[in-house]
Amino acid sequence: MPLTPVVALQLSVEGRPGTLWLKLESHNPHGSVKGRTALALWQDVAERVDPEFGIIESTSGNLGLALAAVAASHRVPFTAVVDPRSSASLVDAVRALHGDVVRIEEPDGAGGYLLSRLAYIRERLVHQPRLIWPNQYANPASPAVHVRETAPELRAQTHGRPAHVLIAVSTGGTLAGFRDFMSVARPDWELYGVDVVGSAALGGPSGARVLSGIGASRPSTFLPEGHRPTVRVTPQEAVSACLWLAESTGVGVGGSSGALIATALRILRGNPRRTDVACLCPDGADRYLDTVYCASWRERRGLVPVDVGRGVEILSVVHPPRDPDTGSAAWSAARRAPVPGDAREGRLP
Repeated sequence: MPLTPVVALQLSVEGRPGTLWLKLESHNPHGSVKGRTALALWQDVAERVDPEFGIIESTSGNLGLALAAVAASHRVPFTAVVDPRSSASLVDAVRALHGDVVRIEEPDGAGGYLLSRLAYIRERLVHQPRLIWPNQYANPASPAVHVRETAPELRAQTHGRPAHVLIAVSTGGTLAGFRDFMSVARPDWELYGVDVVGSAALGGPSGARVLSGIGASRPSTFLPEGHRPTVRVTPQEAVSACLWLAESTGVGVGGSSGALIATALRILRGNPRRTDVACLCPDGADRYLDTVYCASWRERRGLVPVDVGRGVEILSVVHPPRDPDTGSAAWSAARRAPVPGDAREGRLP
């Protein structure tokens, strides 16, 4: 998996200096952090896959596209179980890769469709027991890939500086992976889980949600006790942060990344103790042109933008220098960075 770039925003926040690091996972194969997850899940189940029946997975979109590509490369069938909030462009991309798409229309009574999607998969497995479900919601391969890849990359690319590190939550696999990396590598990080109001992913009551790619109708299997600290963001804040970033810097990110950026600006305003905040941005703006970046979609859902950038001045936007052979100096440093043996292998302490 190629290393993904980190963009550094040098800020003045109410007159205090700060740095906002954005690790852009949209540069992964298939356009999201789920490219890492898909490959890890495939490697875990490949020996059990029947080429006649293939694999099935519940997805809000990004993992579905990545798994469709992996399945197509191995010439096995793939079924993506999606819902009405899934991006139309992602669904079309899955079909273009010869994936089958099942759209679940029945709400799960917990603010989303996840429980209904999972019920459908369990029913399919009863009737087709040779079908393989990688189960991104409970498979240890999901957090392990972030222990050995994503987290050590970010540490090297931010030069080992003390930082608040923000991770958006849906299945909880990425956050669990970063937690496990910290337990063995011990970087000087404070790790935040970022969720949306109405999500039960890290505990608390579930409710109506409009954003895809963040939040869940049930607690994370990877984080059954939740996570502290956790910050919950409104959809208005997440959407507003996406628009603020695009207008201010030209960097386009998805809705879950908007929740991270809104949280980062809160932290930089309220906590002068640390001036560095790093966000793992799961995907880019291209998957949200008909939602987050569409004025009529926002109006229909009453998402009136709020001033998330109050008191923030962007002093510079530093992109990693590109080199045709090594990609960038930061990427090369991440490749050379030592990783503790347990973390490199994805083993837990």
